[in-house]
Amino acid sequence: MRRRAAIAVLAPFAIAVLTLAGCASAPAPVVVAPPPPPAPPPIPTAPPRLVVAISVDQFGADLFAQYRQRFAGGMARLTSGAVFASAFQSHAATETCPGHSTLLTGVHPARSGIIANSWFDTLLSRAGKKVYCAEDESDPASTSNDPVVSAVHLKVPTLGEWLKRADPASRNVAVSAKDRSAVMMGGHAIDQAYWYKGGQFVTFRGRTPGLAAAAANVALEDRRAKGALGMAAPEWCAARVGDFDMGRAGVIGAGRFALAPGQSDALRASPRMDAATLDLAAGLVDELRLGRGAAPDVLSIGLSATDYIGHAYGNQGLEMCIQMAELDRALGVFFAKLDGAGIDYVVMLTADHGGLDAPERLGEQALPQAVRVDPALTPAALDRAIKAQLGLPADPQVVFGDGPFGDFYVNKALPADVRAKAIAALAFRLGHHAQVAAAFTASDLAKAPLPAGSPQDWTLRDRARASFDPARSGDVVALLDRAVVPIPEPGPGFVATHGSAWDYDRRVPLLFWRKGLPGFEQPAPVEAVDIAPTLAAVLGLAVPEGSFDGRCLDLDGGRGNTCDVRR
Repeated sequence: MRRRAAIAVLAPFAIAVLTLAGCASAPAPVVVAPPPPPAPPPIPTAPPRLVVAISVDQFGADLFAQYRQRFAGGMARLTSGAVFASAFQSHAATETCPGHSTLLTGVHPARSGIIANSWFDTLLSRAGKKVYCAEDESDPASTSNDPVVSAVHLKVPTLGEWLKRADPASRNVAVSAKDRSAVMMGGHAIDQAYWYKGGQFVTFRGRTPGLAAAAANVALEDRRAKGALGMAAPEWCAARVGDFDMGRAGVIGAGRFALAPGQSDALRASPRMDAATLDLAAGLVDELRLGRGAAPDVLSIGLSATDYIGHAYGNQGLEMCIQMAELDRALGVFFAKLDGAGIDYVVMLTADHGGLDAPERLGEQALPQAVRVDPALTPAALDRAIKAQLGLPADPQVVFGDGPFGDFYVNKALPADVRAKAIAALAFRLGHHAQVAAAFTASDLAKAPLPAGSPQDWTLRDRARASFDPARSGDVVALLDRAVVPIPEPGPGFVATHGSAWDYDRRVPLLFWRKGLPGFEQPAPVEAVDIAPTLAAVLGLAVPEGSFDGRCLDLDGGRGNTCDVRR
């Protein structure tokens, strides 16, 4: 029994010895090493051949942060580059025209003259007295609602214009759903520019659309004729579904952008608008051979769907969730086309401003102080109140304005003493309203110095001063309090908006990408006016000292310095 037990105990050891002996005589196994990772692309030293400047209208820093983890396409590529997650449209007038005017001029609205989407000239002979930021009001055919599109009001050159001054062979091209986006990014000397109007892409009066625009319009007409089913929502959008009845504006929170045949207006406020804009941009790259000429080119792209959707449905519902997914996808398709063409390009993506959701939904999402503006702050109501206070007749109109916030104008045709009293009364009434955070007279702002230092530390006066032009700004500038939405009552296509002096409207993402440039993330605040000097340096473009309000940002995450134009 003991012997059998010993054999039983020793058996496993014997088997192990025999096995090892057998292995010793067998050939050693062949170990296949994994292939080495692909070598990173070389860090570029020469200037790129094409600058692609992209503005995503109403794409605030908060929206970027909210969806960043979901990006897998073009936005994901950009987040691998130089990321400034907290850039500022520093001024108070956070609207489309002022915001776009900063991007490629490198100056604040106080210097560019683009102080708002519209302003008022109370001595103008035409009815309404309103002037649109991207019109030539001296043309008899132009109105603020149907403008003869022009960059005449922009007081400074854009990056594309600086390039063309350095070398006339450079092309400066712009495309957007909005005319003011294309014009403010392109400037005065634009080789080709297109925007969406009347169901198609159009250009400046007197110019004939090129082949790419003609093809884009054929595609738009085909889409309108056929219509389209609702767009699929990613599964991660499920948490965003929630119906809100907005009265005259209809129900928001469940839309999927179905397009009935012949329904052209619905195309604008849908992700399909951005896809069409990027398709046209790609067509212009091919038609004009952008990035393949004797000199570097600039292609400005204004993607407006996020703004239209934010206004029509708010920015926290299913509609915006689908838009973020589709924006990411469409940008990926566009970048792939540029890659396939073998173009050496640098991309900049940012926004003209951010936005705030509809207060009805914000009230259910831990922001109960979000409210709609008091109708007493509308220009018509203020006009009646000032006339009653001063005992003025019903005509002429005394107070002019484009909404219940921002610039208010007092009729310059009034006697000087009456006008002074009206301005004082207006400033007092606005400054003492519970929903107004601050009200400044034009004389107050004219005396204030231009702000400097970090934009996150600017006072409300600083922010208003950065938007102030004494020739165009209002006699009184009113800044609404936080979370006061300047829409008294929601209507079709307009339930939420922007335009405040608060950071949810001022903060935007700023992303740069170029093949080979090491990526990094810088959380410290920068400004939108830093874009033009940064891209000018990347291009090796010498611009006269003092041309920009912003500074150059070094985009090389390594030891190189893209701000060294001598490289």
